[in-house]
Amino acid sequence: MPNGDPLNRTITSGQLPQGPLPLPDQSDPHHHLWTLLESVVDPEIPVVSLREMGVLRAIRESQHGLEVVITPTYSGCPAMSQMHDDVALVLQAAGIQARIVTELSPAWSSDWISVEAKLKLKTYGIAPPHACHPASDRVVLIQQRANRSHAAVVCPQCDSLNTTETSHFGSTACKAMYRCLDCLEPFDYFKPY
Repeated sequence: MPNGDPLNRTITSGQLPQGPLPLPDQSDPHHHLWTLLESVVDPEIPVVSLREMGVLRAIRESQHGLEVVITPTYSGCPAMSQMHDDVALVLQAAGIQARIVTELSPAWSSDWISVEAKLKLKTYGIAPPHACHPASDRVVLIQQRANRSHAAVVCPQCDSLNTTETSHFGSTACKAMYRCLDCLEPFDYFKPY
């Protein structure tokens, strides 16, 4: 990050911020665009915006003009073309000319999901992901997956920790299917990456 400021969005090509992005304040030169794009939601989870999910990464000026940068939650995400089209549609309706650029590096992390989005996920019935920011945590996650052991996942319905994974893949590849052994409700858990 330039000057070590995690909220600084003066980004050159190839440099994207790490972590969740708050909605920028009015002093940001692209504040109106960020606010406009706040209406673009994740097509698979329509209660969270692309910014809240960490998919919308930057709005920047380049030699090609205005660019809106999106990063997929994983490289094979089938919703990326829909996200791209939804961003394009909102910009077009507002009369704004911009390129939508998909950047894969740095790779998306579930740590980029905002606190607000995690609360919205829980309210929507999806258990939000555990944090996994240090590299050592990623090694632990890989080992847990290999051993089929997991950190406790809280039921989004009744807040019980008495849950079990029923399928490593839920309604989408980025989620696992769980069942609460107390309230007996099935639910998706957004896997940490």
